[in-house]
Amino acid sequence: MADEPHPWRAGELRGLALALLASLILLQLPMGGYLLYPFKVLGTWLHEISHGIVMLLVGVGFDRMDVYADGSGLAFADATADNGGKALIAAAGYMGTPLWGVVLLWLGQDPRTARRALVVIGVLLGITAALFIANSFGQRSVGVLAVTLCAAGLFLPGRIAAYLCNFIAAQACIGALVDIRVLYRPFLVVDGQQRGSDAHQMAEATFGTSERWAIVFWASAWLVWALALLFVAIRLAARRARKTAV
Repeated sequence: MADEPHPWRAGELRGLALALLASLILLQLPMGGYLLYPFKVLGTWLHEISHGIVMLLVGVGFDRMDVYADGSGLAFADATADNGGKALIAAAGYMGTPLWGVVLLWLGQDPRTARRALVVIGVLLGITAALFIANSFGQRSVGVLAVTLCAAGLFLPGRIAAYLCNFIAAQACIGALVDIRVLYRPFLVVDGQQRGSDAHQMAEATFGTSERWAIVFWASAWLVWALALLFVAIRLAARRARKTAV
């Protein structure tokens, strides 16, 4: 199906505005968590694949990841990194997820690029489900998401694909902000078990301690990063919408 060459009128960011508004409303509703659950799983994948990419970049290898039914996840390296590598890996999840959101918000302002983005994300989901995800729930859920996003990118009309891309992007940005709250707790629960958080690992790698002040420092730094990226994403999306407007 042919896409409209200029889907947005000048000054309008309807897809982005609706996506952000819908995300914020659903987060407050009793059943909102169930409706957003597939996007929660996708957000977990974005978080863990960000860890995995940095593991590869720092040279310790990316062995596997797990995605659990409670929305948590883990990524595992092939080898142990030095403190610098550990810090980069620990930061990658909470810094990488909103960065994915920025890219998707940028791409989501045009139907053609939005459809391509959905297909690319779907293919990446499929590759990780087949090659890197170790647990059965993660394989099934991420595999279903892979097929769904590929089909959406290939068959949805351009404008609807753009709305979907914007909604996923909004979830990545807002979800990162919401998820950072758990870093201020004494521990995380991952698949029913208590574990130290990424902020614990970051504090150990940079300050040599996991005392409360060090954890709060990095949790707050990542919160500021996520807020800054959301602001940048909105500005960039608005600029692109103006350029592509009639």
